[in-house]
Amino acid sequence: MQRGSTIEKLPVGKDAQRVALENARKALGSIILGKDRQITLALSCLLARGHLLIEDLPGLGKTILAQSLATVLGLSFCRIQFTSDLLPADIVGVSVFRKDSGEFEFQPGPIFSQLVLADEVNRATPKAQSALLEAMEEQQVSVDGNTRALPEPFFVVATQNPADQIGTFPLPESQLDRFLMRLELGYPDEANERELITGDDRREMLRNIDAATTPEVLQALQRSAARVRMSEPLVDYIQALVRQTRESPHIEIGLSPRGARALAAAAKAYAFVERHSGVYPDDVQEVFASIAGHRLKPAGNTNFRSAAELCQHVLDSVDIP
Repeated sequence: MQRGSTIEKLPVGKDAQRVALENARKALGSIILGKDRQITLALSCLLARGHLLIEDLPGLGKTILAQSLATVLGLSFCRIQFTSDLLPADIVGVSVFRKDSGEFEFQPGPIFSQLVLADEVNRATPKAQSALLEAMEEQQVSVDGNTRALPEPFFVVATQNPADQIGTFPLPESQLDRFLMRLELGYPDEANERELITGDDRREMLRNIDAATTPEVLQALQRSAARVRMSEPLVDYIQALVRQTRESPHIEIGLSPRGARALAAAAKAYAFVERHSGVYPDDVQEVFASIAGHRLKPAGNTNFRSAAELCQHVLDSVDIP
């Protein structure tokens, strides 16, 4: 199968899509132990055509999750290690003068991959971080006055360390809003940690795992997820949640229209991954914290200091249809 062939030429029926998706979930679960919910959310994020931000302490599996997603989904992959001396040209590429032809030739940067891992993204300066903005929003980059399209599908999976650690630069709100979801992995339970200690190295295991999908199948899954039915009462529920984030005295900055669209798209994708016949209130609630947590700004006098507490406050304040 040639990469870039159109999905219409491929025999990708609904049953084949479902099998591929379930195989992808199982393969990811064999690498990332005990994190089934985070795996489901990560897959939902990509099926909703969004970018993923993974925030947690070093050593909890953020990077291996991104690598596993690329391998299992059959996507071309490139990792960019963000450091304080990283330049935008190191990400998007640079034009090099060729003496033999007397012309400049563009050398694509690592951003020209289907899944790009921006590792420890908040260790780079704002100037370097800004190189991702156009790519994440427009799926293109502008270099030397020329606009160049990025491959399809295209995802950025970024990891970041907690903001209170040494050598970090906080991501601006405009960049945080480009990420459809933000996830935390957390520590494994004792049984899974014991298997991690005594079992095979996860990166070695990853080398022996075959892709469960292709880029073409993944695009078909995205289209199927977008067609999941959402009733009018569910739209009312989403609007009520968004309105609560804007009107609550505990929140200074609520969800934007882009955040509202992200919540709807993520709920559809989550319902599709969970094989629901349509979007249920539970689907909206399951994805809400990952969608809203990095977009909401708490008011200065609120008692809800963490993103999780603030999101739960919003959910508790709105009646379920």
